[in-house]
Amino acid sequence: MHVQTGLLVTLAAAFGVAFVFGLIAAKLKMPPLVGYLLAGIALGPHSPGYVSDISIASQLAEIGVILLMFGVGLHFSPGDLMRVRRIALPGAMLQLGIALGLGALLAFSWGWEPPAAFVFGLSLSVASTVVVLRVLEDRGLLDSLDGRIAVGWLVAEDLVVVVALVLLPAVLETLGASGVAEAASGAAHGSGAAASGVGFGLVKVVVITVLKVAAFIGLMALVGRRAVPWLLTHVARMGSRELFTLAVLAVSLGVAVGAAALFGVSFALGAFVAGVVISESDLSYRAGADALPMQDAFAVIFFVAAGMLIDPAVLLHEPGRVALTSAVIIVGNTVVAAVVMVLLRHPLGASLRLGASFGQIGEFSFILAGIGVSLGVLTEEARSLILAAALVTIVLNPLLFLLMDQLAEFLARYPRLLDRLERQKAPRLYSTDLWMATPANHAILIGYGRVGRTIGDALQRVGVPFIAIDQDRRVVDAMRTLGVTAVYGDATRPGILEHAKPEFARLLVVATPDPYHARHVIELVRAKNPDIDIIVRTHNDQEQEHFERLGVSKALMGERELAFGMAYHSLRSIGCDDDRADDVIQTLRGGARMPTREFSTIFPAQSRM
Repeated sequence: MHVQTGLLVTLAAAFGVAFVFGLIAAKLKMPPLVGYLLAGIALGPHSPGYVSDISIASQLAEIGVILLMFGVGLHFSPGDLMRVRRIALPGAMLQLGIALGLGALLAFSWGWEPPAAFVFGLSLSVASTVVVLRVLEDRGLLDSLDGRIAVGWLVAEDLVVVVALVLLPAVLETLGASGVAEAASGAAHGSGAAASGVGFGLVKVVVITVLKVAAFIGLMALVGRRAVPWLLTHVARMGSRELFTLAVLAVSLGVAVGAAALFGVSFALGAFVAGVVISESDLSYRAGADALPMQDAFAVIFFVAAGMLIDPAVLLHEPGRVALTSAVIIVGNTVVAAVVMVLLRHPLGASLRLGASFGQIGEFSFILAGIGVSLGVLTEEARSLILAAALVTIVLNPLLFLLMDQLAEFLARYPRLLDRLERQKAPRLYSTDLWMATPANHAILIGYGRVGRTIGDALQRVGVPFIAIDQDRRVVDAMRTLGVTAVYGDATRPGILEHAKPEFARLLVVATPDPYHARHVIELVRAKNPDIDIIVRTHNDQEQEHFERLGVSKALMGERELAFGMAYHSLRSIGCDDDRADDVIQTLRGGARMPTREFSTIFPAQSRM
């Protein structure tokens, strides 16, 4: 085979094997990321058969890192982070600090040096943004309050990693290259002069690095914030989709490489800042959409390249260390995050589920481990240990979710224990003069977000009284000023629902997107009022069928209702009168449900040959 075809063969092998293993992982209800890592192991030097070119794969993976960080910056929203800052910011900092400390203590127990222990602990403390967002999306939580908290938590972690990626090379090179040796020499001679010199040198390196970063960010704020959106707007007006895509890629890669060459900062930081600059433009959504395919493709290469560095022998020769490292990840991320959220007055059930989503590590851990190896701080064995633990925790993440769901359901059966665990979050009722007497024949509305507000407005217009329950304190305060009767708290807690008097209600509307939360609310309300009508919001056919088996009056799937609305207006726009369009939509509503994912069932068996 010609040497010139090495890049092509590496790409073909990486994409082909990653597709096969990713497909198998998806069929087994595991994140495709597991398949990509396994594909890397299969193509790596530690497995028999064909061995891909690691050097080429590593360079392609660097493009994946740049595009990944560009996407993080593109979707970074300071406003979203500030809206959940009271939980996300302190929670993320506490969780990072505790997990880092646990990982460092484990490394110290193995006799590792402080720099290696620090990088090891930091690598174990950062959850995979890709995995968490996929889990939230699959469970219909991305647009909920819990989803916003999780995204804010991830953004806070990502910012810490970005800062670490900038400072780690300078700090570790100072400590690892000369500082450690000089400090040891100074101790041997009984003098603190060398250590003092190391400390001064370290401060000098950090200050210079920070000044370089500040200069780069300042230049991008003054020039890039104007020049980049202007360039994208000018290209967009030309009407060429290819040129716009090229412009986005040129900006992301060009700024990353230029930042590294001119200011000595990492590719990751340059790409992140480029994304933040573009995010302020009204073209950010199109830029993200155009960059997404390339980002996804090279992200796969990144995970395959990471998998190529995993030595499967570490699972056989060091199972104890792999298990301990995985335990640190689960305890330091899942348990600590759940406890911190409860202490910050978040409901216990939601805290457990969000904690489970953080119970793994991924892309940023791989990047940090790679920096540690490149600086000579971590050994290849240490990196294999981190990567193996990442693979184990990602595989175990669905099981961890199941355990947390069962724990939440178990604790919900004991209100007194639940109240004790959530003692910092006593239920609070905000009411108006409308409910001076005991309510009757009213509606209970769970969740007052975008969907809940529309339902509440409709009920008010026809004069139906209702009580709304929401977990967002600001939403409850706003509802109170508008004259809406509102209960602040988690509706799954019996003490909260009692304020809404479900035994006298005629209708329950669950407008929150979390199906697990909805099931629990339905069970509690049914225990008080078995005959109440129930309307619930769902996200897929499986959830809808489950709620229908529970006997709810109506389970509505948002995507299907959107389709009915668009179909109605499409019929009206092509000339159908109102009655004809209504008849068609009603026929569709009453027809057999078409599966939303598996269309092969509508074709005859003989056509699928």
